[in-house]
Amino acid sequence: MLVTTELAIDHLGREDARVLATPHLVWQLELTAREAILPFLDEGEDSVGTEVNLRHLAATPLGMSVVFRARVEEVSGRRVKFIVEAEDERELVASGTHERFVVQVAKFITRLAAKRAGQ
Repeated sequence: MLVTTELAIDHLGREDARVLATPHLVWQLELTAREAILPFLDEGEDSVGTEVNLRHLAATPLGMSVVFRARVEEVSGRRVKFIVEAEDERELVASGTHERFVVQVAKFITRLAAKRAGQ
């Protein structure tokens, strides 16, 4: 992924200080983990993130590319734990763990509707 202005922090007040924002880093690592297991799920299943433990180790400036990786470390029932990392063109920029839970999409939607209805 190329770090663009849409993915970078701007609160430091200078264009030359803009770097990949941690929320975007986390989002991309979650997507990478989801996509890693999606081909192995049954029809009607998907996964939702349940835990992120991440160290953002280094800043990645605008214009640099970042590669995201997710490797399954453990499967326990419907819970899948990953080792995740991100690396830019120069160094490792993030490492940690991420956990996802496999859900039946139809049941998940039903539970959300009940929650909205106050049940």
